[in-house]
Amino acid sequence: MCGCRASVPSMKQYSVSQPAPASTKKGPPAAAGVPKGIPIAKQLASVKALRKGSDLEKAFATAAMVYNNYADPENKLSKAETKSLLQSQFGHFIQGQENKPKYQEIISSLDEESENKINFEDFMIMLVSLTLMSDLLQEIKNVKTTK
Repeated sequence: MCGCRASVPSMKQYSVSQPAPASTKKGPPAAAGVPKGIPIAKQLASVKALRKGSDLEKAFATAAMVYNNYADPENKLSKAETKSLLQSQFGHFIQGQENKPKYQEIISSLDEESENKINFEDFMIMLVSLTLMSDLLQEIKNVKTTK
């Protein structure tokens, strides 16, 4: 694969906070869509390897950190939590995609047996898939860069 699995554990050793055990962990607040605790930016600032990292490295680290903040102690998310996380944290990428067959396929797979859990790699594949079909991606491609 891309080596994502190898990079996540190394990030955890620098992490400021660890997810609470499942018995005490509360679901995300409905209005905010994010768990209470240390902000992602502050958590990422504690990852020494990212201090001189590229924007792309920081973007992937942010996605990994968001996942880790929601994941259970086994580093997995239920399909229901995954759907909620994708809709709340990556909403701009999935906005307007509801009528696309691939989007419907991904979301319907999360609705089936919603208590089943997915791992980080599957989450990232879903995230990349949703990004690739997003209208926002086309808008990003159309941006002219200036030097």
